[in-house]
Amino acid sequence: MTLATINPTTGATEVLVKRHDRVETLERIDEADVAARKLRSTTFEQRARWMHAAADILTDQAEGLGELITVEMGKPIQQSVAEVHKSAKAMRFYADHAEEFLAEVPLEDPAVVGASRAWTCYESLGVVLAVMPWNYPIWQVVRFAAPALMAGNAGLLKHASNVPQAALFFDTLFERAGFPGGSFRTLLIGGSEVADVLSDPRVKAVTLTGSEAAGRSVASIAGDNIKKSVLELGGSDPFIVMPSADIASAAVTAVRARISNNGQSCIAGKRFIVHTDVYEEFAEAFVAHMSALVVGDPLDPSVDVGPLATRGGRDDLMELVDDAVAKGAEVLVGGYVPEGDGFFYAPTILAGLDGSMRVVQEETFGPVASLYRAESAEDALRIANQTSFGLSSSVWSTEPEEQSWFLRNLDAGAVFINGMTVSYQELPFGGIKRSGYGRELAADGIREFCNLKTVWKA
Repeated sequence: MTLATINPTTGATEVLVKRHDRVETLERIDEADVAARKLRSTTFEQRARWMHAAADILTDQAEGLGELITVEMGKPIQQSVAEVHKSAKAMRFYADHAEEFLAEVPLEDPAVVGASRAWTCYESLGVVLAVMPWNYPIWQVVRFAAPALMAGNAGLLKHASNVPQAALFFDTLFERAGFPGGSFRTLLIGGSEVADVLSDPRVKAVTLTGSEAAGRSVASIAGDNIKKSVLELGGSDPFIVMPSADIASAAVTAVRARISNNGQSCIAGKRFIVHTDVYEEFAEAFVAHMSALVVGDPLDPSVDVGPLATRGGRDDLMELVDDAVAKGAEVLVGGYVPEGDGFFYAPTILAGLDGSMRVVQEETFGPVASLYRAESAEDALRIANQTSFGLSSSVWSTEPEEQSWFLRNLDAGAVFINGMTVSYQELPFGGIKRSGYGRELAADGIREFCNLKTVWKA
């Protein structure tokens, strides 16, 4: 059995990689278990030194690694290289701040609990499994690996099957940087084998970024085994534009938010909800900017939008658009598969949407934007909150009271005001409703996979 790198630009198979069999998988779990015990006895200073070395490797190999990403999943080359640099920055962030984030917290007046001293401390759990997606094949792994390793855990990576070369890169990265052998191991296995790995008593917890269906499955397995899980699932983020907004800036940012990573981002703006007073002005600019995008070979730096990562993903997106059009939606631009090889889809804007259309409730994972007209702020909020997702959101308004009202009432893990949603290592990231639970990044992210221990001393 093999895993394949299928170049989404051409549809051709580039590389075949042999899967790990059951024996190899168990050996890797054992290596991680041994490494976890070693890591627990290391200091923050040691781990920080190794993490900085891993970041240096990423930086030194950014161009080549960026090209590998583009060939495996199709994002424009400049975005691929930027992803590598962003990942290195996150490594350095956790190397420099992990000790501070996991510092003991003393009870100011221990006498109230009858103690001479009382405090809380954070301890590593052991081996943590990460089930990661293909859309940010370096960044998604690093935002788990950096805090997990700095906390003293070992990691196992089950990466998406269509990015096996990125997965193999991580199999040796941290060991090359100085971490004990086995501290981070890749498992080249299929999705059906995750249950056995997560059920192994040596694996203490799991984090997953992926689809709602995958999250439901992994959460169920973790629950059956009474193990901690963190889920970052789908999103259908609202991008709300009110009359006081800078419309020109909002329209430019809306395009960037929708087509970044070829539109394959959980936190991308997907539903553009515009107040009726500025709807026509925004729609005209939005269509003009989307129409001007260059679609083509993502290795060409002049290209704005490359292919979708897989043929299946492209076909799923096409079905959503076709369903909406068949039920009366208006295509303002795009709405078709370009001629030629690869898994391309034209940048698209749909308007005239109603609840009978799948695109209203389902996530559009590709360069397709849904445009809504809102009659009021209350109507905009209603549209924004009508999906089952709640990852992030964006509000464009210059009125402080209006900003505060949306901030309080949007069902989302984050609200970005007059800007597009971006994940930063300094800020916690995660969602509510069917977008998942738990948080990645910042101090909250490193604490997710630690035991918060209370200590009482007479």
